[in-house]
Amino acid sequence: MAINPQSFLGFLSLTSKITRYSLPHLLRSSIPFSTLDPPQFTTSHDDTKLPSNLDEDHILNELCNLLPISPNPPIPHPYNHDRSISNKQVEIRPVFDRFLSPEEKLRGVFVQKIKGKSGIERALSECSVDLSLDVVAKVLNRGNLGGEAMIMFFNWAIKQPMISKDVDSYNVVIRALGRRKYIDFMVNVLHELRVDGVSMNLETLSIVMDSLVRARRVYKAIQMFGNLEEEFGLERDAESLNVLLQCLCRRSHVGAANSYFNSVKRKIPFNCMTYNVIIGGWSKFGRVSEMQRVFEEMEEDGFSPDCLSFSYLLEGLGRAGRIEDAVKIFGSMEEKGCVPDTNVCNAMISNFISVGDLDECMKYYRCLLSKNCDPNIDTYTRMISGLIKASKVADALEMFNDMLSRGMVTETGTVTSFIEPLCSFGPPHAAMVIYTKARKVGCKISLSAYKLLLMRLSRFGKCGMMLKIWDEMKESGYSSDMEVYEYLISGLCNIGQFENAVLVMEESLRKGFCPSRSNVLVAVKMQGDVCVLMAGTFEQASSVLKSDSFQWEVVRCLWIAEINCEAHNGDKPTSRDEPELLCKKLDLVNL
Repeated sequence: MAINPQSFLGFLSLTSKITRYSLPHLLRSSIPFSTLDPPQFTTSHDDTKLPSNLDEDHILNELCNLLPISPNPPIPHPYNHDRSISNKQVEIRPVFDRFLSPEEKLRGVFVQKIKGKSGIERALSECSVDLSLDVVAKVLNRGNLGGEAMIMFFNWAIKQPMISKDVDSYNVVIRALGRRKYIDFMVNVLHELRVDGVSMNLETLSIVMDSLVRARRVYKAIQMFGNLEEEFGLERDAESLNVLLQCLCRRSHVGAANSYFNSVKRKIPFNCMTYNVIIGGWSKFGRVSEMQRVFEEMEEDGFSPDCLSFSYLLEGLGRAGRIEDAVKIFGSMEEKGCVPDTNVCNAMISNFISVGDLDECMKYYRCLLSKNCDPNIDTYTRMISGLIKASKVADALEMFNDMLSRGMVTETGTVTSFIEPLCSFGPPHAAMVIYTKARKVGCKISLSAYKLLLMRLSRFGKCGMMLKIWDEMKESGYSSDMEVYEYLISGLCNIGQFENAVLVMEESLRKGFCPSRSNVLVAVKMQGDVCVLMAGTFEQASSVLKSDSFQWEVVRCLWIAEINCEAHNGDKPTSRDEPELLCKKLDLVNL
């Protein structure tokens, strides 16, 4: 049945109005676990009226208690602006909200755009938080404070009796400024530190050098190191030189590090670690010739290569694809008076993992144990990752148990790197074993790992374990987002628990998350009457819409989305509905 094009355009324009004003009704609920009442509003082609039961004065008063604003601010004349009004200082109210953490309260002072240094410091003092160096670090490292705001906050914090005025406190703000590449502000803090008579240490030097190199200001870093005594009050010795070279090699500026190494030779005394830093820098790129040249210079200067030197050399040979040469050098180490240690065996294990030879990996792992060398966390990380990659899950779990039995607790990112490949194939049993044991020994699980587990458990219909993981995720301090609710609803629907899926979907809607259309359709199809609505049979529509408000809200939102898609896609409709069917849906939307 054809329809009038002008009527259809008017119908689409009306739909855009409905879409704009109807969705907030999803946030209204009269009883705790019920959904929303059907919206009671009238629409016409000329005007749209929405009744509001909200007390605007009450909302403004509540906002005034949180923010330093007046409920009745003066409105300046556009031509005769009263300058005295703009110069008045508003009353500074304390930032108080029991749902905010201490760092969020302090950072919120700068969101208020308070004028004047004294006003900001007074507002910070009125936050009434238990200030500590950890809280100061969280304020500076998180959020989006500018360089000036960061220094203003730190200057206020350093005046408080809970914060000691020492180099450790200054290192916090220097690291935060350098991480955001506020180099000029960082240099100003260094000058203030020297004026205040606070002595800097090698950690301060490492933070500054790494920040400059990370900001690609390598020349500035080398120039500042040349004026080390004036800038930092430190001597240019082997220890300080190693700090600079490590920062350059860590950021892949090994060429600049090698050039400066050659330029200061015979001017600054070297030690064995100085040569090892340069060898490790070339090892990352597999530059065997450069490593051998530094080895020769090291021996000419009277230094004997140690186990760290050989571990870098073996890794470099592995990256260059010269595994056989690495095996020969490993076998000749004892003849040169250097007994292989854990780092050397880790290098050989890493080389054979890269070529997929796990039998040789186990050989060097047993060699490590036979030499009475204890494996470290790096050993187990490489072995477990290699076994999982080769689909030897049982061996990987056995190695993981061995690691935990030695009292080693892995980092958060390491556990995630184990769980991620295990959630890409097969059932989630192995991933759950690693998660359970890691959590039991006190390892912090990342949000990414929780999402991977929820996704895999949802796909296999393990809803009991899935809900338990969800509870443990919330206990760890993580909040649920759209992705989490998608996995929960999909998993519950897969095993037929539609009522629980609807409850989870209600919670997601109350928090402002709208599940995908496929999940919503599966959840609402548990009700026969709603199936009739979604199929386009409208004779029984009015009774269903009056009986269940939640079903009405879900169906109405879906129809509005479909109608909007029709309007935006033009001649390429996204649904199979005819224009006549869309008009019927519009009539029901306006009920």
